[in-house]
Amino acid sequence: MIALIQRALNASVTVAGETLGEIGPGLLILLGVEKGDTEQQAVRLCERVLGYRIFGDENDKMNLNVQQAGGSVLVVSQFTLAADTNKGMRPSFSGGADPAEAERLYNYFVGCCREKGIATETGRFAADMKVSLVNDGPVTFWLQV
Repeated sequence: MIALIQRALNASVTVAGETLGEIGPGLLILLGVEKGDTEQQAVRLCERVLGYRIFGDENDKMNLNVQQAGGSVLVVSQFTLAADTNKGMRPSFSGGADPAEAERLYNYFVGCCREKGIATETGRFAADMKVSLVNDGPVTFWLQV
C-alpha cells in the first residue's frame, strides 16, 4: 500500500463539476493499493501518515503531525501509484489490486483516519476526479508499507 502525501494549504476533489471533498490546511493523501495488501497494512499506513511530523512548530521545524497542527486530510484513490514503470514506455498496472479489493481497502484506510479523530474528506473511488492542491512548501513524501 502506497501513500503519496502532500502538505496542503488547501485541497479539493471534484467529479463532474461537483465538489466531493475539500480541506483547508492539512494533507492531501493519494492512496494506491497493490495486490496482496491487507487491512493490517492499511492500519499501519494510516498510523504512519497521520503521525508523520511534517508541519512546522513554533520554531518552524517539522515537528508536528497533521492532528497536532490542527489540519485535516483529503484521501483520494490513485491506482497509478501501483504502476510498474521500470521498463518500456508504457506503465504496467499488473501490480495493482483488483478494483473490488482496492475499494475495500481504500474505505478501510479512510475509516481508520476517521477513527483516529482526524477530519477526513474523500473523493469517489474509480471516478474521473479533478484534484486541486496548493502544496505548502512544497512538501511531498512517499510512504509505503
